[in-house]
Amino acid sequence: MDTSFEFRLNGSHVRVVDVDPNTTLLAFLRARGLTGSKESCAEGECGACAVVVVTAAANGRSAYQAINSCLVLLPEVAGGEVWTVEGVRRGGAVHPVQQAMVEHGGSQCGYCTPGFVMSLFAFYYSEPRPQPLAALAGNLCRCTGYRPIRDAAAQLPAATDGDAFRERLLRAAPVPAPLQYRARRARFDRPATLQAAIALRAEHPSATLLLGGTDLVVEVNQAGAHFEHVIALGGVRELGAIEERDGEVVLGAAVTWAQLESELRDRQARLGLLAQVIPLFGSPLIRARATLGGNLMTASPVGDAAPALLALDAVVELASANSRRSVPLREFFTGYRRTALRADELLVAVHVTKPPPSVARFYKVSKRELDDISSVSAAFAMWLEDGRVQQAALAFGGVAATPVRAFAAEHALVGHRLDDASLRACQRAVAAAFTPIDDVRASAAYRSAMLASLLAKFWAEAS
Repeated sequence: MDTSFEFRLNGSHVRVVDVDPNTTLLAFLRARGLTGSKESCAEGECGACAVVVVTAAANGRSAYQAINSCLVLLPEVAGGEVWTVEGVRRGGAVHPVQQAMVEHGGSQCGYCTPGFVMSLFAFYYSEPRPQPLAALAGNLCRCTGYRPIRDAAAQLPAATDGDAFRERLLRAAPVPAPLQYRARRARFDRPATLQAAIALRAEHPSATLLLGGTDLVVEVNQAGAHFEHVIALGGVRELGAIEERDGEVVLGAAVTWAQLESELRDRQARLGLLAQVIPLFGSPLIRARATLGGNLMTASPVGDAAPALLALDAVVELASANSRRSVPLREFFTGYRRTALRADELLVAVHVTKPPPSVARFYKVSKRELDDISSVSAAFAMWLEDGRVQQAALAFGGVAATPVRAFAAEHALVGHRLDDASLRACQRAVAAAFTPIDDVRASAAYRSAMLASLLAKFWAEAS
């Protein structure tokens, strides 16, 4: 068991000794005097804490990826490379991103400017570059200077030959090595293989599983949670793959939403419904860390992934030291924040076996269009032949204690066209199936109205 580990910080080796594994990367950076990274929301919404890590890219190369340092437990960067705003100035000159911010007057009050700089730093070296506004979507401050920041992003020059940061990307990214770290009576394990992960889970069934951490680490920041033993699964190679085999698509539990965003471009026909979720899922900073398996394992009734995967009739693969089993996702959620996962099991993958639907839509109703938690969400998929429904899947979030399917309404649609009569019948069946609750996000009456409205929207678009 190690009591220390190393990683690269702004180009230099850093050795971490006897630091509580529950310490966030942000807290560690600020304790070292790197105070450009700020804490504001402590839940990944504002982007003031943004830093950049080196991640794997195609052809053995690397990429810079902006993340929320407030949502990363420090041992997760063991063996990795991290850059903060203090490290991007090289050879006595400011970085082109910093220079553009100066020239366009994009400093605002200054508190969150370093976070903007780091998101733009990753954007500057992206190939191809996304839209500038997409790169800034996770940096939410809008006080007086946002237009100049947009201008700075839009007018950044191309990275030039001889740029040391650009040349770094020609080499491979660090590969997460196994880690067993203990400090201050807390333990952090990061296995590198599925076999090792399953063995750890069997030996320590009460340990806390970490798969992304964009939800779990909020408990550390805002509720003072302290985990005695964490098993981090992000380094397990087998959990990070997207494969097509035997007529099905297999999504590893540790696949991030950023990875989905990249790789689903080639699978739009098969997983187009899931692809519709991605732009509405958090921000680029969140999607860089959040995982498909982690989103399902929270078992939140308003989780974004569940309705889309329920509508695709997905199956989850669970593994323990003694067996593997497949559970239809519709049976996986057993109650509010509860799943069918046993204490010695891991969620390994999500399988989508159905042929692509003829038409499918995902809808999310929230107070903000982007980067918000839904009040109601819905995913509808229809398999049609000669204009008539052969099979239907209607899945909802936010209307019950778990994400749910409206099976009675689905069965009633079979054989019918998507006309006014079938819409009204479907709306009545869905209204009878669910009794939404009142809470801080929406009233029961509003949720009930949204069920009818979303069905009508789908009918209009599908027909």
